[in-house]
Amino acid sequence: MTKIEEFLSNKKVRPTAMRQLIYKFMAQKQVAVALTDIEKAFAKAERTTLYRTIKTFEDKGIVHQIEDGTGISKYALCEGGCTVEDHHDLHLHFHCTHCDETTCLTEYKIPQISLPPGYSADDMNLVVQGTCDKCDVQNTIS
Repeated sequence: MTKIEEFLSNKKVRPTAMRQLIYKFMAQKQVAVALTDIEKAFAKAERTTLYRTIKTFEDKGIVHQIEDGTGISKYALCEGGCTVEDHHDLHLHFHCTHCDETTCLTEYKIPQISLPPGYSADDMNLVVQGTCDKCDVQNTIS
């Protein structure tokens, strides 16, 4: 059994060939990916299969969804410790307005927020927009 098969099995996800390929594709990316990016990478696969795989991964604590302000949902692999009941991906996300890539900044955690009485949070997302390190280097070289 491969590491990916074992990981998916431990998350209670049947490790089909397509699920393994999508997981591997996402693991190789350094940035969050949109469903259209996955569709382009697996052009011969059924769109519904890809969508269901991402939803299954999200439901099982394998990926988290990122709303980066572009109007397009993006997905990135979760950090260790995420479960079906509880995602622990409370870190900053950075969206580069030059290259349009969104990156998880896992080492920068979102601080605990105190809400007024009667309010309860179901989800939290913090996106910083600006220029990423790759685009900043390119701008200084030009």
